[in-house]
Amino acid sequence: MKEFSIETLARIIKAELTGNAGVFTGVSTDSRTTRAGDCFFAIAGDNFDGADFLADAFAKGAACAVVSKDIESEKFTDGCVLKVDDTIKALGDFAGEYRLQMNFKVVAITGSVGKTMARQIAYHILSRQFRVFQAPKNFNNNIGLPFTLLGADPEHEIVIVELGSNHPGEIAYLARIAGPDIAVITNIYPSHLAGFGDLQTIMREKLSISEGLQREGTLIIDGDFDRLVGTCRAEGVPFATFGKSNGCDIQARNIIYNDFGSRFTIDGTQVVLPLPGSGNVENALAAWSICSRFGITIDEFARDVKTLPAVPMRAELLQVGTLTVLNDCYNANPASMKNALDILANLGSARRGRLVFICGDMAELGEQAQTLHAELGVSIAQAKVQLLLAVGEFAKIAAEAAKAGAEHDLQTKSFRDTFSACNNLAKFIKDYDIVLVKGSRTAKLEMAVEKLNELFS
Repeated sequence: MKEFSIETLARIIKAELTGNAGVFTGVSTDSRTTRAGDCFFAIAGDNFDGADFLADAFAKGAACAVVSKDIESEKFTDGCVLKVDDTIKALGDFAGEYRLQMNFKVVAITGSVGKTMARQIAYHILSRQFRVFQAPKNFNNNIGLPFTLLGADPEHEIVIVELGSNHPGEIAYLARIAGPDIAVITNIYPSHLAGFGDLQTIMREKLSISEGLQREGTLIIDGDFDRLVGTCRAEGVPFATFGKSNGCDIQARNIIYNDFGSRFTIDGTQVVLPLPGSGNVENALAAWSICSRFGITIDEFARDVKTLPAVPMRAELLQVGTLTVLNDCYNANPASMKNALDILANLGSARRGRLVFICGDMAELGEQAQTLHAELGVSIAQAKVQLLLAVGEFAKIAAEAAKAGAEHDLQTKSFRDTFSACNNLAKFIKDYDIVLVKGSRTAKLEMAVEKLNELFS
């Protein structure tokens, strides 16, 4: 982040300022990691209120603090305090203004699944030729997005961000802060239904990313989603498309999947993608649709994508002793579950070993949770999974549906939580098993991957 005047910040966020105003050189919301010269935004969370840690932040050398409650400013004579109504909104307002003052281009990615992987692929390719900034994690909410923008320095040419949402209106708000030059919708699937209710609401939420586009900005969507394409046309929103179907502006042809990745052609050039599954082909197409707009050639894209590293806990293929483990436990919804099961089935056709699924709940599905978990069970049976270890109340529903629908020998075992499952893995997992580990963050199934490492490494 470039050096910024505290007085200018006060004007941007409409704050009452007390104390000696100078400059600051960074932002922080955690007093434990605050650095000298930072502006500390005192945000109230579920468990802590940042305003209770002002003394710690100033002791670390914070130049100023933004608060939303009355503070005895005379206690902090070494720094100044800026009073606002809402510290999270103030952080967003500042990030939006900072973005306008910088010369970098902004790429914003949203979608039900694939945001992080599309971002990682685009970053990997673009950083070969440009100074590119991205957040170290999927900072995609009303705190993480501003932090990503404010983390960019004046010398950066491109900033790639994610926009996430679990309730209507969030994407439009984030898009207005980011002001993207390129906005991408990776796909539309049922997710966060507890906050949205139905797929149509999800689609309109994702499409609201276009509300933040720069005047000459570009919206890019997955052309395989007919309802999304139809809605864009009906509402007169200009767009470009990528996908696997005919008619897409960017199309993958001649797709061949294997256990380690896939091969396909774009405009006659073969692309070898070292990431397994059909979903990652879509992510690569989204990334290419971004890169092509910065002058990258398809030959350069094909050359550099071969060296793409795996992303931890996202279709990450691991060899754990004799086990093949597909670590995809970062998060889960119906679409990503199906993608992961397709990868598992491909692994089973290429390698000898029993197909095992350690399955956690899919969270935030609202009233459709039981139905969607039962449908997951059908997919599990169709993937020819031979051992299903279900972790959680809803995963148990999937296990029951899988058992009922399986036409082969399917063994199932249900556990209340991940801790119980981990304590029993030694009883169920065998040498040379091919193991998929996937569930929502609430399941914390990375504990199961750690236990498999302990048992088989």
